[in-house]
Amino acid sequence: MPAFTRLPCPLAGVEIVHADSARAFPRHIHDEFGIGRIDRGAQRTASGRGQVESFPGDVITVNPGEVHDGLPLGDHGRSWRMLYLAPDLVSRAMTDIAAEALPRLPLLSATRSPSDVEFHQPTLHDDRIAARFEALFRASASTPPGAADTLHVDSALLSLLQSLLQPRLAALDDIPAGIALARARIDDDAAAPVSLDELAREAGLSRFQFLRAFTRATGLPPHAYVVQRRLQRARHLIARGTPLADTAASCGFFDQSHLTRHFVRCFGLAPGAYAAATR
Repeated sequence: MPAFTRLPCPLAGVEIVHADSARAFPRHIHDEFGIGRIDRGAQRTASGRGQVESFPGDVITVNPGEVHDGLPLGDHGRSWRMLYLAPDLVSRAMTDIAAEALPRLPLLSATRSPSDVEFHQPTLHDDRIAARFEALFRASASTPPGAADTLHVDSALLSLLQSLLQPRLAALDDIPAGIALARARIDDDAAAPVSLDELAREAGLSRFQFLRAFTRATGLPPHAYVVQRRLQRARHLIARGTPLADTAASCGFFDQSHLTRHFVRCFGLAPGAYAAATR
């Protein structure tokens, strides 16, 4: 099978990916919540909780905006499956879960957005959670897109999220105001050109101070962070059918080849292949 296969899903806001690769992925981010499982091989990941290793049967998670990488352990790569969940979908699920006032989530009833919750463990060896992931994956992959009856999928999704979502630890999101302002500026319009001088001046820091502070707070240097935000926007535009040349231009890349080079490095497949998979 291809190294990366995108499977159809009946639920809007869920992307299913099956991967089999020996590729080492550099530090990158996703806009979505990611839940997956290692089927074969193993990998080492530098996550928001430090470096972890995942082995066959382990459930793996990633939060929106969490910087992580992925290196295979051994010479034969690894195979894994992922479900990427849009924050809006998670937000609706949170509302349903909070209505039950579950003891495990004492702070969830006070949350208002997906940014209030997160996955605390980047890798888990838990048979109960693994079984719930398998139930959701099977339901998602076997129900035709556009099907009216998604009861099985919806139920499996809520069951899995109830097992994993926890209130966000506020300390992890405490960053200096000037750095938060710079990050927000990039998030609002990552395609716009911006200089280190501008960002540092607005943050009230020297260029070197800003560079160190931004990297420490976000996990990526400013330029790498800009590239990641541009790639996330490009992925969404491609999925909506935007031509690749137009996508590259609107996302701030020099040209289509520039987009392709970064896209392959981050996602493991070319933009054209990703476009074909989303049709």
